[in-house]
Amino acid sequence: MSDTSHSCSKQGNQGEDLFSTMGNGSNVPGETWNSKISHFFSNSLLRKAAAATILLGASICFLNFSGEKAQQPTTCLDLPTEVHASIERNGKLKDADKLGKIFTQTGWDGFGFPVITEELKLALQHQIHVLDKSNLAVTRKVGNLKVTYGELRDVLELLVQRVGTQPNDLHQHLELWQTWGDDQQGNVYFTGYFTPVLKVKETCDTKYKYPIYAYPKAWKGKLPTRQQIDHQNVLDQHDVVLAYASNPLDVYFMQLQGSGTVEFVDTGERSLFRYAGENGHRYRNIQRFFRNRGDLSLSNLTPEGIKRFLMKHPEKMDSVLHYDPSYTFFEPKKGLAKGSANVPLMEEISIAADSRYFPLGSVVLAAMPVYENGRITHHQYKILLPQDVGGAVKGAGHVDVYCGNGALGQVRASNLHHYGRLWVLLPKKNVQVAMLK
Repeated sequence: MSDTSHSCSKQGNQGEDLFSTMGNGSNVPGETWNSKISHFFSNSLLRKAAAATILLGASICFLNFSGEKAQQPTTCLDLPTEVHASIERNGKLKDADKLGKIFTQTGWDGFGFPVITEELKLALQHQIHVLDKSNLAVTRKVGNLKVTYGELRDVLELLVQRVGTQPNDLHQHLELWQTWGDDQQGNVYFTGYFTPVLKVKETCDTKYKYPIYAYPKAWKGKLPTRQQIDHQNVLDQHDVVLAYASNPLDVYFMQLQGSGTVEFVDTGERSLFRYAGENGHRYRNIQRFFRNRGDLSLSNLTPEGIKRFLMKHPEKMDSVLHYDPSYTFFEPKKGLAKGSANVPLMEEISIAADSRYFPLGSVVLAAMPVYENGRITHHQYKILLPQDVGGAVKGAGHVDVYCGNGALGQVRASNLHHYGRLWVLLPKKNVQVAMLK
């Protein structure tokens, strides 16, 4: 209490000293506070000077305030990063309206956007490289839209310059075009893929006897089916064997993923086997083989479930695998796993998609299903970048999300088989995309 009183007393003395030096510059002993003030304002010249000072200060404050207001950006949206809506067990929205076109423009009200992290910035820079290397025509038809190289590049550059932020001014510069999905109600099927790790040998033996092939460039005519390649060994005379695996199902699943890391147990070398082409026969999902067979009881149709079943029933292996006539070939490469766009695949950013609807080099905003405790709880806004293609990914209602490498990537990929929504980002027509300086 005494400290407070002392402080207030000291402030009073400072104020009195300040005023006592004003006026004619004298300090009259014994003058009261009120008399000093009266003496100060009795001088008309000083009154005018004080008034002018007050007006000048008010003007400066007004100008500063006005200037700050003028420099403020136009209206920004408060963007959420998650979507909590009424959904079914598989992630589909309940009572969603039917969409009349492959892509329908949607307003930004009620929508969200993720924070642009350094990792996403790197992926966006990769996507600029993808776009620059693409064969995108001056104007290209994408569903019912027409897009240009310049439009796609503007979107990428705009997002790269907003790294470290959640850019809540995008509604002023970009348009959202929602795909109608696989049911014309906006529900898009999300699956996952990963880079498997296989142990292989350079030479064939009694255990490692299932070949992994390079593309047979010398083959004349239509390429053979999976059954002809695996069962009849029609490629053995073309010197295209890259390695030998111990399980044909491992080779098949690596073909579905499009690439794989191989470890040579006989030489100690490690290499990346990348997608090098297909045989041109239409892909058929082996899950349908089990669905169409009433005599086979298999409730778990994940890759792990199918593998466990075939390990118990090896006599079914050929019938199951030959149900799919398509076949993928590989080429050995060094470095990180890359998609068909030849840039490193990044977890939960890179996707394989049908390029007729999601061109390589484009940017997609996704409401992606979130899997928690064995079920879909909500959706999360993500930026996804089409950087890969796949024989099993067709249409505007299905994308395959890259989930990483090895066992952890496999777990993530196996958990992702649910529905969300997708919007292609394009610049507003007749509006110059604003770049930061």
